[in-house]
Amino acid sequence: QIQLVESGGGLVQAGGSLRLSCAASESTFHGYVMGWFRRPPGKDREFVAAISWSGDSTGYADSVKGRFTISRDNAKNTVDLQMNNLKPEDTAAYFCAAAFATAPNIYYSSSRTYPYWGQGTQVTVSP
Repeated sequence: QIQLVESGGGLVQAGGSLRLSCAASESTFHGYVMGWFRRPPGKDREFVAAISWSGDSTGYADSVKGRFTISRDNAKNTVDLQMNNLKPEDTAAYFCAAAFATAPNIYYSSSRTYPYWGQGTQVTVSP
């Protein structure tokens, strides 16, 4: 069973940047679609970004398009989320998730598709 550990969260001022990283334990990491989700305070978990196992296909929530970039390194078993121009509404617990890939260029935006989850890392953006 793949295990996921997130890092890189913290406190940042609006307009600043953070880079989240997710390290996976599984040696077959390249066979997984990877996603980032977040849970804002008092709200449900929501999709942020996802990337196919090939790395060729990515998807983003409208709220983060143009500001966040997801990437992966299959040799290092990591997936990163570069977050720029952060806004207070980006404040949330961020979670990394993994799902078996059925094709090299697909990704999933529904949290129900992902059976494996990390513990999360907190991102707080001050005004």
